[in-house]
Amino acid sequence: MSVMPATTGLRGRMRLSEPMSRHTSWRVGGPAERFYEPADVDDLVMFMKNLPPEEALYCIGLGSNLLVKDGGVRGTVIGLSGMLNGLAVTDDGVVRAEAGVASAKVARFSVNHGLSGAEFLAGIPGTIGGALVMNAGAFGGETWSIVQSVETLDRGGGLHTRTPVEYEVGYRSVKGPPDEWFVAGRFALAPGTAKQGKALIKSMLARRGASQPTQTANAGSVFKNPPGDYAARLIELCGLKGVCEGRACVSDIHANFIVNTGGATAAEIETLIERIRREVEAHQAVRLESEVRVIGEAP
Repeated sequence: MSVMPATTGLRGRMRLSEPMSRHTSWRVGGPAERFYEPADVDDLVMFMKNLPPEEALYCIGLGSNLLVKDGGVRGTVIGLSGMLNGLAVTDDGVVRAEAGVASAKVARFSVNHGLSGAEFLAGIPGTIGGALVMNAGAFGGETWSIVQSVETLDRGGGLHTRTPVEYEVGYRSVKGPPDEWFVAGRFALAPGTAKQGKALIKSMLARRGASQPTQTANAGSVFKNPPGDYAARLIELCGLKGVCEGRACVSDIHANFIVNTGGATAAEIETLIERIRREVEAHQAVRLESEVRVIGEAP
Protein backbone atom coordinates (compact mmCIF):
# COMPACT_ATOMS: atom_id res chain seq x y z
CA MET A 1 0.00 0.00 0.00
CA SER A 2 1.25 3.47 -0.79
CA VAL A 3 0.09 6.59 1.02
CA MET A 4 0.28 10.01 -0.52
CA PRO A 5 -0.91 13.47 0.49
CA ALA A 6 -4.21 14.48 -1.04
CA THR A 7 -4.55 17.16 -3.68
CA THR A 8 -3.22 20.58 -2.64
CA GLY A 9 -5.68 22.32 -0.33
CA LEU A 10 -7.28 19.12 0.90
CA ARG A 11 -6.80 17.97 4.49
CA GLY A 12 -7.83 14.35 4.18
CA ARG A 13 -5.74 11.30 3.40
CA MET A 14 -5.46 9.52 0.06
CA ARG A 15 -4.34 5.90 -0.15
CA LEU A 16 -3.48 4.15 -3.40
CA SER A 17 -4.20 0.47 -4.06
CA GLU A 18 -5.92 0.20 -0.68
CA PRO A 19 -7.10 -3.37 0.14
CA MET A 20 -10.87 -3.19 0.59
CA SER A 21 -10.72 -6.26 2.83
CA ARG A 22 -9.65 -3.77 5.52
CA HIS A 23 -12.86 -1.80 5.09
CA THR A 24 -15.62 -4.42 4.77
CA SER A 25 -17.18 -6.50 7.53
CA TRP A 26 -16.83 -9.65 5.40
CA ARG A 27 -13.07 -8.97 5.34
CA VAL A 28 -12.86 -9.58 1.59
CA GLY A 29 -12.28 -7.44 -1.47
CA GLY A 30 -9.52 -6.42 -3.83
CA PRO A 31 -7.79 -3.02 -3.83
CA ALA A 32 -9.39 0.34 -4.54
CA GLU A 33 -7.41 2.43 -7.00
CA ARG A 34 -7.87 5.42 -4.73
CA PHE A 35 -9.24 5.49 -1.19
CA TYR A 36 -9.89 8.93 0.30
CA GLU A 37 -10.72 9.73 3.92
CA PRO A 38 -11.98 13.32 4.21
CA ALA A 39 -11.07 15.41 7.23
CA ASP A 40 -14.65 16.70 7.55
CA VAL A 41 -17.63 17.77 5.44
CA ASP A 42 -15.91 20.93 4.16
CA ASP A 43 -12.93 18.88 3.06
CA LEU A 44 -15.23 16.41 1.28
CA VAL A 45 -16.93 19.31 -0.52
CA MET A 46 -13.57 20.48 -1.82
CA PHE A 47 -12.60 16.94 -2.82
CA MET A 48 -15.80 16.51 -4.83
CA LYS A 49 -15.25 19.83 -6.57
CA ASN A 50 -11.81 18.64 -7.69
CA LEU A 51 -12.89 15.15 -8.76
CA PRO A 52 -12.89 14.55 -12.54
CA PRO A 53 -16.49 14.15 -13.74
CA GLU A 54 -15.71 10.80 -15.37
CA GLU A 55 -14.19 9.28 -12.22
CA ALA A 56 -16.11 6.31 -10.80
CA LEU A 57 -17.05 7.16 -7.22
CA TYR A 58 -18.24 5.10 -4.24
CA CYS A 59 -18.94 6.13 -0.63
CA ILE A 60 -18.74 3.58 2.16
CA GLY A 61 -19.08 3.54 5.92
CA LEU A 62 -18.26 0.43 7.92
CA GLY A 63 -18.66 -1.76 4.83
CA SER A 64 -21.23 -3.90 6.65
CA ASN A 65 -23.62 -4.28 3.73
CA LEU A 66 -21.03 -4.42 0.99
CA LEU A 67 -19.32 -7.06 -1.11
CA VAL A 68 -16.24 -5.86 -2.99
CA LYS A 69 -15.12 -8.23 -5.72
CA ASP A 70 -11.66 -9.76 -5.64
CA GLY A 71 -10.41 -7.72 -8.61
CA GLY A 72 -10.92 -4.50 -6.66
CA VAL A 73 -12.48 -1.17 -7.53
CA ARG A 74 -11.52 1.18 -10.33
CA GLY A 75 -11.95 4.81 -9.43
CA THR A 76 -12.25 6.40 -6.01
CA VAL A 77 -13.74 5.04 -2.81
CA ILE A 78 -14.52 7.59 -0.11
CA GLY A 79 -14.32 6.16 3.40
CA LEU A 80 -16.60 8.04 5.78
CA SER A 81 -16.47 5.84 8.88
CA GLY A 82 -14.98 7.78 11.76
CA MET A 83 -14.28 10.74 9.47
CA LEU A 84 -17.68 12.44 9.17
CA ASN A 85 -18.24 11.93 12.88
CA GLY A 86 -20.25 14.94 14.05
CA LEU A 87 -22.96 14.05 16.57
CA ALA A 88 -25.01 16.57 18.54
CA VAL A 89 -28.43 17.56 19.83
CA THR A 90 -29.54 20.80 18.18
CA ASP A 91 -31.29 23.65 19.97
CA ASP A 92 -34.67 22.33 18.86
CA GLY A 93 -34.01 18.89 20.39
CA VAL A 94 -33.20 17.09 17.13
CA VAL A 95 -30.27 14.67 16.92
CA ARG A 96 -27.90 15.50 14.05
CA ALA A 97 -25.53 12.70 13.09
CA GLU A 98 -23.02 12.81 10.25
CA ALA A 99 -22.77 9.93 7.82
CA GLY A 100 -19.66 8.34 9.35
CA VAL A 101 -21.11 7.90 12.84
CA ALA A 102 -21.91 4.31 13.79
CA SER A 103 -25.65 3.72 14.09
CA ALA A 104 -25.19 2.08 17.49
CA LYS A 105 -23.42 5.18 18.75
CA VAL A 106 -26.43 7.31 17.76
CA ALA A 107 -28.69 4.96 19.72
CA ARG A 108 -26.59 5.29 22.88
CA PHE A 109 -26.11 9.04 22.44
CA SER A 110 -29.85 9.59 22.08
CA VAL A 111 -30.86 7.69 25.20
CA ASN A 112 -28.10 9.40 27.19
CA HIS A 113 -29.74 12.70 26.24
CA GLY A 114 -33.19 11.56 27.35
CA LEU A 115 -34.52 10.90 23.87
CA SER A 116 -36.47 7.84 22.75
CA GLY A 117 -37.13 6.26 19.36
CA ALA A 118 -33.61 5.55 18.11
CA GLU A 119 -32.88 2.54 20.32
CA PHE A 120 -33.33 0.11 17.40
CA LEU A 121 -30.25 1.65 15.74
CA ALA A 122 -28.16 -0.26 18.30
CA GLY A 123 -28.89 -3.41 16.28
CA ILE A 124 -27.65 -2.02 12.95
CA PRO A 125 -23.96 -2.85 12.34
CA GLY A 126 -23.18 0.12 10.11
CA THR A 127 -23.02 3.88 9.90
CA ILE A 128 -25.79 6.45 9.67
CA GLY A 129 -24.90 7.07 6.02
CA GLY A 130 -25.50 3.42 5.18
CA ALA A 131 -28.66 3.32 7.28
CA LEU A 132 -30.05 6.27 5.30
CA VAL A 133 -29.10 4.71 1.96
CA MET A 134 -31.02 1.49 2.54
CA ASN A 135 -33.57 2.44 5.22
CA ALA A 136 -31.88 0.00 7.54
CA GLY A 137 -33.99 -1.49 10.29
CA ALA A 138 -33.90 -3.73 13.34
CA PHE A 139 -36.30 -4.84 16.07
CA GLY A 140 -39.29 -3.41 14.20
CA GLY A 141 -37.81 0.06 13.69
CA GLU A 142 -36.69 1.65 10.43
CA THR A 143 -34.29 4.54 9.92
CA TRP A 144 -36.53 6.78 7.84
CA SER A 145 -39.35 6.56 10.40
CA ILE A 146 -37.39 9.02 12.56
CA VAL A 147 -35.79 11.19 9.84
CA GLN A 148 -36.72 14.87 9.98
CA SER A 149 -34.32 15.91 7.20
CA VAL A 150 -31.06 14.90 5.55
CA GLU A 151 -28.02 16.76 4.28
CA THR A 152 -26.59 15.61 0.96
CA LEU A 153 -23.63 16.36 -1.26
CA ASP A 154 -23.79 16.27 -5.04
CA ARG A 155 -21.11 15.38 -7.55
CA GLY A 156 -20.15 19.01 -8.05
CA GLY A 157 -19.64 19.62 -4.33
CA GLY A 158 -22.99 21.29 -3.70
CA LEU A 159 -24.65 20.78 -0.32
CA HIS A 160 -28.43 20.31 -0.02
CA THR A 161 -30.92 19.93 2.80
CA ARG A 162 -33.79 17.63 1.87
CA THR A 163 -36.90 16.30 3.59
CA PRO A 164 -38.41 12.80 3.46
CA VAL A 165 -41.08 13.87 0.95
CA GLU A 166 -38.29 14.17 -1.63
CA TYR A 167 -37.56 10.44 -1.33
CA GLU A 168 -39.40 7.27 -2.19
CA VAL A 169 -38.83 5.17 0.91
CA GLY A 170 -39.70 1.49 1.20
CA TYR A 171 -38.54 -1.69 2.88
CA ARG A 172 -34.73 -1.58 2.67
CA SER A 173 -35.06 0.82 -0.24
CA VAL A 174 -34.57 4.57 -0.68
CA LYS A 175 -34.81 6.42 -3.98
CA GLY A 176 -34.08 10.12 -4.24
CA PRO A 177 -32.25 12.74 -6.27
CA PRO A 178 -29.56 11.03 -8.37
CA ASP A 179 -25.82 11.50 -7.83
CA GLU A 180 -26.17 12.73 -4.27
CA TRP A 181 -24.61 11.22 -1.17
CA PHE A 182 -25.83 11.53 2.41
CA VAL A 183 -23.49 13.50 4.66
CA ALA A 184 -25.78 13.83 7.70
CA GLY A 185 -29.23 13.05 9.02
CA ARG A 186 -31.44 14.87 11.48
CA PHE A 187 -33.64 12.66 13.63
CA ALA A 188 -36.79 13.76 15.45
CA LEU A 189 -37.17 11.73 18.65
CA ALA A 190 -39.57 11.66 21.56
CA PRO A 191 -38.78 12.48 25.20
CA GLY A 192 -37.67 9.47 27.20
CA THR A 193 -35.48 8.45 30.11
CA ALA A 194 -31.90 7.25 29.94
CA LYS A 195 -32.67 4.34 32.27
CA GLN A 196 -35.49 2.98 30.12
CA GLY A 197 -33.57 3.55 26.90
CA LYS A 198 -30.46 1.77 28.16
CA ALA A 199 -32.55 -1.17 29.37
CA LEU A 200 -34.24 -1.44 25.97
CA ILE A 201 -30.92 -1.36 24.13
CA LYS A 202 -29.50 -4.00 26.46
CA SER A 203 -32.43 -6.34 25.82
CA MET A 204 -32.26 -5.76 22.05
CA LEU A 205 -28.54 -6.55 21.93
CA ALA A 206 -29.06 -9.67 24.04
CA ARG A 207 -31.67 -10.90 21.54
CA ARG A 208 -29.34 -10.06 18.66
CA GLY A 209 -26.43 -11.88 20.23
CA ALA A 210 -28.54 -14.99 20.79
CA SER A 211 -29.98 -15.13 17.28
CA GLN A 212 -27.21 -13.80 15.00
CA PRO A 213 -23.54 -14.76 14.42
CA THR A 214 -22.25 -11.49 15.83
CA GLN A 215 -18.78 -12.86 16.60
CA THR A 216 -17.98 -13.79 13.00
CA ALA A 217 -17.07 -11.84 9.84
CA ASN A 218 -20.41 -11.27 8.11
CA ALA A 219 -22.42 -8.54 6.40
CA GLY A 220 -25.68 -8.82 8.29
CA SER A 221 -28.79 -10.10 6.54
CA VAL A 222 -27.97 -11.08 2.98
CA PHE A 223 -31.51 -11.17 1.59
CA LYS A 224 -34.56 -9.00 2.07
CA ASN A 225 -37.51 -10.71 3.70
CA PRO A 226 -40.16 -11.42 1.04
CA PRO A 227 -43.67 -10.09 1.76
CA GLY A 228 -45.26 -12.03 4.59
CA ASP A 229 -42.31 -14.36 5.10
CA TYR A 230 -38.71 -14.56 6.24
CA ALA A 231 -35.71 -15.24 4.04
CA ALA A 232 -34.05 -17.26 6.81
CA ARG A 233 -37.05 -19.59 7.05
CA LEU A 234 -37.03 -20.26 3.31
CA ILE A 235 -33.28 -20.85 3.25
CA GLU A 236 -33.50 -23.25 6.18
CA LEU A 237 -36.36 -25.17 4.54
CA CYS A 238 -34.00 -25.83 1.65
CA GLY A 239 -31.50 -27.45 4.02
CA LEU A 240 -28.88 -24.78 3.39
CA LYS A 241 -27.86 -23.99 6.96
CA GLY A 242 -24.16 -24.69 7.28
CA VAL A 243 -23.64 -25.14 3.54
CA CYS A 244 -20.36 -23.73 2.24
CA GLU A 245 -18.70 -22.55 -0.92
CA GLY A 246 -15.02 -22.71 -0.09
CA ARG A 247 -14.61 -20.79 3.16
CA ALA A 248 -17.90 -18.89 2.87
CA CYS A 249 -20.68 -20.61 4.78
CA VAL A 250 -24.35 -20.14 5.61
CA SER A 251 -24.44 -19.50 9.34
CA ASP A 252 -25.57 -22.32 11.63
CA ILE A 253 -27.11 -19.67 13.88
CA HIS A 254 -29.11 -17.65 11.35
CA ALA A 255 -29.69 -18.88 7.80
CA ASN A 256 -29.86 -15.37 6.32
CA PHE A 257 -26.23 -14.71 7.28
CA ILE A 258 -23.18 -15.78 5.31
CA VAL A 259 -19.98 -15.91 7.35
CA ASN A 260 -16.35 -15.78 6.32
CA THR A 261 -14.90 -18.69 8.26
CA GLY A 262 -11.38 -17.49 7.53
CA GLY A 263 -9.76 -16.61 4.24
CA ALA A 264 -12.91 -16.65 2.10
CA THR A 265 -12.91 -14.79 -1.20
CA ALA A 266 -15.54 -12.45 -2.55
CA ALA A 267 -16.09 -14.92 -5.39
CA GLU A 268 -16.94 -17.67 -2.89
CA ILE A 269 -19.44 -15.42 -1.13
CA GLU A 270 -21.01 -14.34 -4.42
CA THR A 271 -21.27 -17.96 -5.58
CA LEU A 272 -22.97 -18.91 -2.32
CA ILE A 273 -25.43 -16.02 -2.61
CA GLU A 274 -26.44 -17.16 -6.08
CA ARG A 275 -26.68 -20.78 -4.98
CA ILE A 276 -29.06 -19.83 -2.17
CA ARG A 277 -31.17 -17.69 -4.48
CA ARG A 278 -31.34 -20.47 -7.07
CA GLU A 279 -32.29 -23.23 -4.63
CA VAL A 280 -34.92 -21.18 -2.79
CA GLU A 281 -36.52 -20.25 -6.10
CA ALA A 282 -36.47 -23.87 -7.27
CA HIS A 283 -37.86 -25.40 -4.07
CA GLN A 284 -39.93 -22.60 -2.52
CA ALA A 285 -41.01 -20.68 -5.65
CA VAL A 286 -39.70 -17.41 -4.16
CA ARG A 287 -36.91 -15.36 -5.73
CA LEU A 288 -34.98 -13.73 -2.94
CA GLU A 289 -33.74 -10.19 -3.41
CA SER A 290 -30.31 -9.38 -2.01
CA GLU A 291 -29.75 -6.55 0.47
CA VAL A 292 -26.02 -6.61 -0.22
CA ARG A 293 -24.44 -4.02 -2.51
CA VAL A 294 -21.82 -5.50 -4.86
CA ILE A 295 -19.11 -3.34 -6.38
CA GLY A 296 -15.82 -3.90 -8.14
CA GLU A 297 -14.55 -6.30 -10.75
CA ALA A 298 -13.57 -9.94 -10.94
CA PRO A 299 -9.82 -10.62 -11.09
